[in-house]
Amino acid sequence: MNPSVSSALSVRDPWTLVPSLGNLDAYVTAVNRMPMLSQAEETALARALRDKGDLQAAGRLVLSHLRLVVSVSRQYLGYGLPHGDLIQEGNVGLMKAVKRFDPEQGVRLVSYALHWIKAEIHEYILKNWRMVKVATTKAQRKLFFNLRSMKQGMKGEADAADTHRNTLTPAEVASMARQLNVKPEEVIEMEMRLSGGDVALEPQTDDGEESYAPIAYLADDSSEPTRRFEAVHRDWLAGDGIAQALDVLDERSRRIVEERWLKVNDDASGGMTLHDLAAVYGVSAERIRQIEVAALKKMRKALAPA
Repeated sequence: MNPSVSSALSVRDPWTLVPSLGNLDAYVTAVNRMPMLSQAEETALARALRDKGDLQAAGRLVLSHLRLVVSVSRQYLGYGLPHGDLIQEGNVGLMKAVKRFDPEQGVRLVSYALHWIKAEIHEYILKNWRMVKVATTKAQRKLFFNLRSMKQGMKGEADAADTHRNTLTPAEVASMARQLNVKPEEVIEMEMRLSGGDVALEPQTDDGEESYAPIAYLADDSSEPTRRFEAVHRDWLAGDGIAQALDVLDERSRRIVEERWLKVNDDASGGMTLHDLAAVYGVSAERIRQIEVAALKKMRKALAPA
């Protein structure tokens, strides 16, 4: 896949230096020729985007940081996924970062965007590295992206005479658990997930009636009473439950919660930011955050079982 920037962010010369290229090397060469922005230029462009919705300013911010995406994506080549796809996902993260970047925070875009770029690449890897996800919780994701590199780092003189050893020793498990702040059992479980092979759910041959695969005996528990009860309760929380919880709030608190958590625009950008609401009510962003925390606490209390 050939990485590209969203057409909505296309700009005129000298920034249209990323043509529809036929190979990845040409793309990397092109983005490395992109002019880098000074801090003053970056701040001015970010303000133009924030205050005027200037898409040309957004394009310049994105294009000048494409080399960062290429650099970050190289760190994830060991997962066997196409480099072009990693760059494409990183570019999505970069554009999200540009859209949310606040030039008044005193932080350069390169530092702010790093989190968004890695987050998109991580999500892509977890969805595509295997058919069945191997990491779902925050701790498991940390293990997934650190276990392999940590195993390589632990290989030293002790492994010189044992080149065929693939399993972790108890000491190595304990060391990894301490460094990653997780339980040793979680390290062992993730090691087993990573070392296990993929299993096809569908039969791979046409050998007749004797051909079986896991799909033939996996149970459907969607009608199990507990799951049906949970589904009904979840639907109630998403509808009448939220409405009931909002009714306990005053008008200002209700609007803050709705704008921050419940409002979704067509472009998935969400509602107003803390700074937006602070400007509306003439208070600080920290005060808006405090009101939000108190409001959510009231809502949880209203939804708690009697």
